[in-house]
Amino acid sequence: MALTPEQLAEIEAQRATPRPTLRAVSEGMESHLYRAHTVLDHGFVRVIDYMGDDSAIVQAARVSYGAGTKHVQDDAGLIRYLMRHWHSTPFEMCEVKLHVKLPIFVARQWIRHRTANVNEYSARYSVMDREFYIPAPEHLAAQSTINNQGRGAVLTGEEAARVLEWLKTDAARCYDHYHDMLSQDGQQGLARELARMNLPTNIYTQWYWKVDLHNLFHFLRLRADAHAQYEIRVYADVICKLVADWVPLAFGAFEDYRMGGATLSAKALECLRKMLAGQAVTQESSGMSRGEWREFQAVLATSDT
Repeated sequence: MALTPEQLAEIEAQRATPRPTLRAVSEGMESHLYRAHTVLDHGFVRVIDYMGDDSAIVQAARVSYGAGTKHVQDDAGLIRYLMRHWHSTPFEMCEVKLHVKLPIFVARQWIRHRTANVNEYSARYSVMDREFYIPAPEHLAAQSTINNQGRGAVLTGEEAARVLEWLKTDAARCYDHYHDMLSQDGQQGLARELARMNLPTNIYTQWYWKVDLHNLFHFLRLRADAHAQYEIRVYADVICKLVADWVPLAFGAFEDYRMGGATLSAKALECLRKMLAGQAVTQESSGMSRGEWREFQAVLATSDT
C-alpha cells in the first residue's frame, strides 16, 4: 500500500482547507495538490506546491504585466516559439515541488539530474520502513545482448520463479538483520548510520524534489523516453500527466518539439536534402558511422537505400 490511512486522512484534511490567494493559479494543478498518484508497488508522486502557469512563461518572455488584448493563441504561439528556439529562461519562472516515494536504486538514477533542490528521508535519524520494490513477473527480463544498459527477453517459468524468490527472501533477510542490529534484546545496538549499510537498494526512500519547468522538461525528455529504464519511466509518465494539467500550452510545445521531435546533425541534414532532391544516399556515401546511419533511418522510418 503506497499510503497509510493516517497519510490519506492528512491529505484529505489539507485539501479540505483551501486558502484565498492573489497568486497565479492553475486549475489543472489545483486538482492534483497533495493527492498521491501510485507508482510501482509501494511508490507515489504527489504535488506539494507549485509556482506559475503558462501565463508566467509568457509574462517573463514579454517582461510585462496584465493581460492586455492578447489572446490564448498568442500565448500558445509565443510559447511554441520559445520552445522551438531553445529560449529556456522563461520556462524557469515556473516551479513545482513534488513528494516522491521511490526505490533507492531509482533514486540514484534520478539524482543524476543535479538541477533540482532535494531533501531525502534520512536513515541516519529514522528507521527505514519495511517496504521493497519487487518487480511484476512481466518486468523480469534478462540482460540485453545488444545494449549494455538495457533488457532482453522476459524471464519465464522456473527461472523467473527463482529470481522472484531470491529478491523477496534477500530483501527480507537484509531488513531483519538491519532491524536486529538497531535493537538487540534491550542492548544499545548499532548506530542507525552504520546499520543502514545492510539495506538493499530496492528498499523505498522518500524525498521532496523541487525543480523549475525548464529542468523538469529535460528530466522528462530523458526519463519518459521509451528507452529509459522502466522503473524510472513510470514515475516520469505520471509527472508528464501532472505537467500537462499544470501548463498545457508549454507541455504541448514540449511534446511536439522535444518528445516527438528529432535533432539532426549537419551530415544528416545534407543527406536529407539529397534524398528530397531524388538522389540515392547510402551509409557509405553519407559520411556517417553505422550507428549514426541507423539512428538517421529510425528518424525517417526508412529502409537502407
